[in-house]
Amino acid sequence: MINMRIDKKQIRQLYYDYRSELVFGLVLSVLTALSFWLAIYIPEDFYNTYIDPSMYLSMAVCCFWCGWLMLRHLDGNILRSSWAGVLFTWGIIEGGMLILKANGVNAVGGTPDDPLYNASVVMGNILAWLLFVYPSQVLRPGWLNWWRVLIQVLPMIALGVADYVCNVNLLPFILLFPLWIFFATCAHIRKYKQWCEDNFSSMDSIDVQWIVRYLIMIVLAGVNFYIVCTCFFPNRLFTQQWFLFFILMYTTEQILFRPNPWQKLLQNSVSEGEDQQADDNQANDVSVQHTALEQWMEQDKPYLNPDFQLMDLRKVLPMNRTYISQFINTEFGCSFYHFVNQYRIDEAKRLMADSPDMKIADVAARSGFSSRTVFSSTFTKIVGVSPSEWSKQQTNNEG
Repeated sequence: MINMRIDKKQIRQLYYDYRSELVFGLVLSVLTALSFWLAIYIPEDFYNTYIDPSMYLSMAVCCFWCGWLMLRHLDGNILRSSWAGVLFTWGIIEGGMLILKANGVNAVGGTPDDPLYNASVVMGNILAWLLFVYPSQVLRPGWLNWWRVLIQVLPMIALGVADYVCNVNLLPFILLFPLWIFFATCAHIRKYKQWCEDNFSSMDSIDVQWIVRYLIMIVLAGVNFYIVCTCFFPNRLFTQQWFLFFILMYTTEQILFRPNPWQKLLQNSVSEGEDQQADDNQANDVSVQHTALEQWMEQDKPYLNPDFQLMDLRKVLPMNRTYISQFINTEFGCSFYHFVNQYRIDEAKRLMADSPDMKIADVAARSGFSSRTVFSSTFTKIVGVSPSEWSKQQTNNEG
């Protein structure tokens, strides 16, 4: 019975954390289903003459334009440089497909017997792999190098060549090849979230949910691609093209305006020489460090700064980042994120107890939270009730 209750609680927590992403995925799924239905009724001649080439041209122009924007706003951000490479590569491929179509060569075979069919599947999977470059750089910066690119891409190309040359149907393996990259990416989300919690006191600017939303788009793009490859009705590329257009534009906007936590950490970290301090600093009495940190948090209240980060603790713990993170996890039994937000919640409780009429937004701002939404969400998770409910309970208890 105990395990069942824990499982139900975990399920409810997952739903609470990712409900907006669930709605996002459902809305996109409905739109793509309606799009496939609409594509059937578009006159084939009109689609082939006007819509199809226009979409290829729009995709190519969009990719080069967005790539140019990325190059103009690199600012040392590895995500932007990686995404710029993806966009330019994608634009070249879309432009090549447009040229092929202009010369009467269909990019996707009309039937499984078409010699271009499996080659187009391999090309589609290469495009799918390009979409994984961004989450790979977010979750594991610097991990994706040329050697790992070859390891991921060459087997897929080899399957396509073997399928074309040998009298063996390898199409199912080709279609499912990107799945292992997808599952490998998902496996690192939890580690990424833990890393964020160990270094930052606010998750709203990091937004792990954005990675989940991006992966949802990749999954839907994969489903669309499978439909394109297995259902041979005219105009089936219509849905896939506008959906990919949406992914590229939406992701470009997010990368341009969403902070990169890795870069944010590096900008606020000390230089490498200072980070590798002698062991003398790390050999101090743990109890003294523990007391010094608690006194600093209670007296100076650095947690009132919404951008408070792990490296800010160097004011009282002059150690390297790894040691500070381990110190917080060991001494306080939680991540830096939960350590700081417990102080913020305690501060919010004091404010609401002293000033019951204070607005929730003001309480959030004065206790170190970046917004009322983040405050309400964090307060509910830690305390078990919403801030307004807690305030009412205190008023009733006093009465």
